[in-house]
Amino acid sequence: MAIVTVSRETAALGDETAHELAKQLNYRLVDKYALEEHIKSYGITSRKFEKYDEKKPSFLASLSHGRDDYLHFLKSAILSEAGQGNAVFIGRGVGAILKRVPGVFSIFLASQPEIRIERVKKSFNCDEKQARQIIEHSDRDREGFHQYFFDLSWKDVDNYHLALNTGYLQPEHCAGVVKSMLNSVITKDIEGKCLERIRELTMEQQIKHQILYEKSITIHFLEVSVTGNQVILYGVTNNQSTIDEVLSIVKELAPEASIQSEIQVVLEYGIYS
Repeated sequence: MAIVTVSRETAALGDETAHELAKQLNYRLVDKYALEEHIKSYGITSRKFEKYDEKKPSFLASLSHGRDDYLHFLKSAILSEAGQGNAVFIGRGVGAILKRVPGVFSIFLASQPEIRIERVKKSFNCDEKQARQIIEHSDRDREGFHQYFFDLSWKDVDNYHLALNTGYLQPEHCAGVVKSMLNSVITKDIEGKCLERIRELTMEQQIKHQILYEKSITIHFLEVSVTGNQVILYGVTNNQSTIDEVLSIVKELAPEASIQSEIQVVLEYGIYS
C-alpha cells in the first residue's frame, strides 16, 4: 500500500499529471470532488466550506467554529480514502495531513512563470494581465491555506519527496519518474507500516468525531493519540464526570485498547471560554 500526494502551482499540469500517475500506477485518483462526496456523507454541504478550500480564511471566518469543522471533516474524508489503499491525492493539503506517515510519497509540481502565464491565457481565454492576476491570486490562496492550517510553507521543497518542473517535463514523464521512485523506495515493510499508521490516525479521528460531533461533549482542545494498542486523550474540561463519559465512549470504540486520560480538570475554565 502506498499513497502519493500531488501539490501544484496553478498551470503546472497538476490535474494532468495526477491522472497520468494514477493510470500508470493503477491507483485510485482522489480529487476535490471525491473528498467533497465524503464530506457530504456527514450531512455537510460543500458551500459551507468554500471559504476555507485551499485558501486562507478571512478574519471573520477564522474566528468561527467552521474552520475547525472544515479541518475535521477534511481529515476524516482523506483518511477514509487512504484507508482503502493505493491512491493518488491532489491538493487539499493531503501531503501536510499525512506528512509523517510511512509509505506516503509527496510531490510538488512547478513551472516557469512565463509558461504558466501562457497556459492560463489559453485555458481562460484571457490576456497576460488577467493571467498574471489569476496566478498571483491562486498562489496567494494556496500559500495562505498551508500557513494557516498546517503552519508550513507551501512551496518549500523540504515538505516534499520530489519536485518536478512541468515546463520541461510532460505529465507522462513526471508520472514515469514517480513510478520508478516508488518501485525503489516502497517496500513491503513500509507498506505494512503505512497501513498501520493510517489505521491509527483513522481511530484518532473516529474518537474525536464521536466525542465532539456525535455526542457533542464539551472538551476544549481535545486531541487523541493512538499508537499501537494505546489511546491517550488530551484536553481541558471543568468536571470529572465529563472525563468519565469520554472514557466510556472510547472503551466502546476501542474495547481492546489501553486508554490513558491526560484531560485536565480546570474548574474555572468554563467562565472564560
